[in-house]
This record gives sequence, structure tokens and C-alpha cells, in this order.
Amino acid sequence: MATNPTSDAAGASGVREVKSAARTIEVLEFLAARQGTLTRLSEVSDALEWPRSSTHALLQTLVARGWVQTEPTGSYYSIGIRALLAGTSYIDRDPRVRLAHPILADLATSLGETVHLARLDRDQVVYLATVESREYTRVMPRVGRRLPAVHTSLGKAILAEEPAARPTEMAPALTRFSHTRLAELEEDLALTEQRGYAIDEQENTEGLRCIGLALRYTRPVTDAISCSVPIRRLTPGRWEEIIAALEDARDRIEESAPVVGP
Repeated sequence: MATNPTSDAAGASGVREVKSAARTIEVLEFLAARQGTLTRLSEVSDALEWPRSSTHALLQTLVARGWVQTEPTGSYYSIGIRALLAGTSYIDRDPRVRLAHPILADLATSLGETVHLARLDRDQVVYLATVESREYTRVMPRVGRRLPAVHTSLGKAILAEEPAARPTEMAPALTRFSHTRLAELEEDLALTEQRGYAIDEQENTEGLRCIGLALRYTRPVTDAISCSVPIRRLTPGRWEEIIAALEDARDRIEESAPVVGP
């Protein structure tokens, strides 16, 4: 059944929800989550449990405004270019992204590996900045991409700091190495608390090991940085070198950013 997080937010604030606005947000979020996959009208209406006629009318309105795009036959839909404006505006105005980016660029250059900055949004992490390694080809662009927090070192680093944000059920596995039980996740988060960093052992991309550290410049903690390394590149002593460099980058970012929150 379709979920409506905007309804929860409206109820909590005591303000009556504007149904047309909520539906617009739902369809945009649904198409954005498809990550460019062309989607039929029937798939949208079925997933959101809306009548096809009203779904079609809303989609056509969004197509006319550039927030949704369709191919020449008009049979398939995907997120439109206007959505990019909203996403880049969010990143451009965020002072913590601007602060972290040059430090991450230095880190990526010194290690020759790919590094990320992400933020927790409900049960997912959203990638806000990525500096790619020049040593190997990236699998897919990351900025703006969402992944289940429980299957990333970024997400697990944040969840280890924030027990209240931990899920009550597991997201579907992304690889054969993904955690599938809450007990496995809790054990992993306990280890993360002990050692001070999280590890993603091929849990969202096979062949990659990632280390993630929470950024503690907000309370509650919402952000983390990570380094992704192809397992084939992990020579003896390399893992410890990466951990030390990532911890140093984390400290530099935190020292430059005032703590916000209780």
C-alpha cells in the first residue's frame, strides 16, 4: 500500500494538508526514486493507488512545467530537468557541504579513492557530495542518489550515533551480503560504536568495501563521510591508512563547523 509521509508531517504540525500539493510531491518522489527508469502511467497510478485519470492529468501538468518529462510517444514518464534546479539549490545553499567539499577533495587526491558526504532522510541516506577516484571507473553517479541507510557505511555510522533513528524493519537487501535481520544490524551498530566507524562489506555494491564516519557537528547527528574502495585494491596496511586519513578529514570538518543542536 502507498505511504504518505507528507500526511504525517501535516498532522504533526496541526496544519491541514493541501491534497493537490501532497500528490504532486508524491509523484515527484516516486519518479525520482526510479532513478531515470522510464515509467508507464499504469505503474505510477498503481504504486500510488490513484485513479488513472487524475494521475494522467497531474503528470501532464508536471510535463508542461518541466518537472516531469516524457518520450515522443507519451507512454513513459521520468523525472524532469526542473527537478535538478531544486536539488542543486539545496546543495548550493548548504554551508556544511561547501565546508566539507574541499576537505573531501584533498582526501580523495591523497588516497586515490572515492569519498562521499551524505545526509540521513528518514530511513535513507542522500548523497550530497562525491569526489571520484581517478584510479578506477565509477559504477554510477552518486550525488542526489538515495540508498537504504542500513545497507551503507554512511547510514550505519549515523544510526550508531542516533538510536532513535534506527529502523523497526529491514529494507530489502541490495546484494547477497546485505543484512536481512534487525539482529544483524544491531550487532553491526554495536561494533560501529566500539570502533568509532562503520563498515559496509559489499552490502550495496559487490566488490566494494566502504568505511563511514559520522559528522558530529549537529545534534541529532544527520551527516557522515565515507570512502569506497574496490576490494582488489586493499593491499596489506591499506585499510589502516584509509581509516587514519578518513578520521583526520572528519576531525578537520568538525573543527571547522560549529556544533548545532542540544
